[in-house]
Amino acid sequence: MPIGANLPSVARVRDLANSFGIEMSEEDAVLYRGFMQGAINSTRRVDAMTEDKPEVKYPRTPGQRPKPEDNPYNAWYWRSEIKGSGKGILKGLKVGIKDAVCVAGVPMMNGSRLFEGYVPDIDATIVTRILDAGGTILGKTNCEDMSFSGGSHTCALGPVRNPHKPAHSAGGSSGGSGAAIAAGDCELTTGGDQGGSIRIPASHNGIVGHKPTYGLVPYTGAMMIEMTMDHVGPMADNVENCARLLSAMAGPDPLDPRQRGVIPKNYVKDYTAALGKGCKGIKIGVLEDGFGFPDPWGDTGLPGSEKVVDTKVRNALARLKKKGASVTKVSNPRHQDAFHLWSVIILEGAAAFMLKGNGIGTNWAGFYNSQLLDNVAKSGKSRINDISVSAKLVLLAGEYLQNDYHGRYHAKAQNIRGQINRSYDELLDKYDVLVTPTVPMVAPLIPDNDAPVEERVGPALNMIHNTACINLTGHPAISVPCGMSNGLPVGFQIIGKHFDDLTVLRVADAVENCGNWKNM
Repeated sequence: MPIGANLPSVARVRDLANSFGIEMSEEDAVLYRGFMQGAINSTRRVDAMTEDKPEVKYPRTPGQRPKPEDNPYNAWYWRSEIKGSGKGILKGLKVGIKDAVCVAGVPMMNGSRLFEGYVPDIDATIVTRILDAGGTILGKTNCEDMSFSGGSHTCALGPVRNPHKPAHSAGGSSGGSGAAIAAGDCELTTGGDQGGSIRIPASHNGIVGHKPTYGLVPYTGAMMIEMTMDHVGPMADNVENCARLLSAMAGPDPLDPRQRGVIPKNYVKDYTAALGKGCKGIKIGVLEDGFGFPDPWGDTGLPGSEKVVDTKVRNALARLKKKGASVTKVSNPRHQDAFHLWSVIILEGAAAFMLKGNGIGTNWAGFYNSQLLDNVAKSGKSRINDISVSAKLVLLAGEYLQNDYHGRYHAKAQNIRGQINRSYDELLDKYDVLVTPTVPMVAPLIPDNDAPVEERVGPALNMIHNTACINLTGHPAISVPCGMSNGLPVGFQIIGKHFDDLTVLRVADAVENCGNWKNM
């Protein structure tokens, strides 16, 4: 049994002092070593205590990795059937859990060699709620390496393939969740979304994916990336099932600080109320800044919008107009600024949380997954070279900005963030929802494993222009399919007011009921 931290050697004390630029003689180091004994005694007392951990309510077996012939799109990391309560809004529905979310007793990799061999001892809050609502969990769906990619080619276990065209991307980072539904393996999956990781695979796979309002769904038990951007949400085969899963997962959790002071007491509990209402009288603002844009990162040579995607979204808007919606072109000049603010915040935040914070960080009140922290700390030192090129880019760029500019850009971006929120809110005061293409292009080809580094980084990050902005602002946003181009789906993104996820789902339901999108 652990007995607390060890008292450091005199040499280690001097090393620590040196890391802060503090000059310390050997004599002073001896004194400071002695002063540290009180803190060491406290760690021994802490180790003698027992942690509070979320309850594991439903029995399960560890399960196994699926055989390749049973997993043709590499959508699944692990299969382990867990039966829920047998009653509730998800009764009879099968659910996959993104492999960035803890399921007790079932291995978890988060798409990365860093986590290989880790087996959580807790169920995430959303996992318990899904089982309480009668859902049956089928296992864990593959995701991108550390969830740092909007493509589907960085997963440590190989690329996740698009069921519509297996040589093409399934999107990321929740690519396995999107592919599992598109393949017909299950009706529901969970996704995580810091820059579009629910909506991108929803768009590429032709399913429904909803990023809830920030704070509506608890994040407890999921892999953190940046606490002010972290979202988990539902992915589904249709809008009705998406609404069912959101209803099951939403609501306060005292263990998640993201909800503290954010989620209103009168939050909506049943999102199926959005269904069947149509769009008559709904005021839609068509956010023109999300159409026809060039390289989103600036002069990097990455592709911008495909005209066919813009056309399919505009055609869907015309169908909504015929159904009684008001459709007006609008602009938000801060849309591009939002993307760049997101970029700075997520890079520095991810480096601090995922690298220095061992996946947990500090200075927040809630549930700390100490078992996960120990795993990340050990594997981060031994297997850091095994991570993907996009994960390396995030960590290197974030650490560079933090070390050489001391967090200046992260701080300034966070201070400007409120301006961006208000710029969207001003439009949403006039319109019920805003609309853009979810992703500016259809699913691209998956790059070869031995492709040059530059050919693997671009497809991981070049599609997030319209999705990442809404992680910055925390507004609810959904992707619903609206057409096909050369055999691949096109996504229609609907953005709503904070905690008005109901209206977002209502408009998504109207899009879905405008005809068979596969023929459009």
